[in-house]
Amino acid sequence: MYSILLQAAAGSNTSMIYNVLLWVAIIGVFYFFMIRPQQKKQRDQKGFIESLKKGDNVVTIGGLHGRIASVEATTITLEVDRGVKMTFEKSSISREATIKPAVEEEKK
Repeated sequence: MYSILLQAAAGSNTSMIYNVLLWVAIIGVFYFFMIRPQQKKQRDQKGFIESLKKGDNVVTIGGLHGRIASVEATTITLEVDRGVKMTFEKSSISREATIKPAVEEEKK
C-alpha cells in the first residue's frame, strides 16, 4: 500500500516538473517573439521623434504629409502646403517621408 503511494508521489513530481518547464517555455516564446520586438519598436520610435528637425518630410499617424516648419518641446508645426501650417503633437508623427528621385531608385 505504501509503495503505491510513493510511486504515485514520484510520478506527480516529474509531471509537475514538465508542467513548469512547459510554462517557462511558453513565457520565453512570448517574450522573444512578442514583447521584445515591441519594446525595440517603441525605443526606435522614441529615438526617431527626438531626432526630428526643421526641414524633415514626415507623415502623421492620420496620413498627412508635410515638412517640419518648427519644433517645440512637445509639438511640431508642419507646413502641408505653401503658407498652410498645422500644429501636431510630436507623438502623432508616424514616420519619415523621404522623397527619392527616380534616378536613384533605378540605380539600385
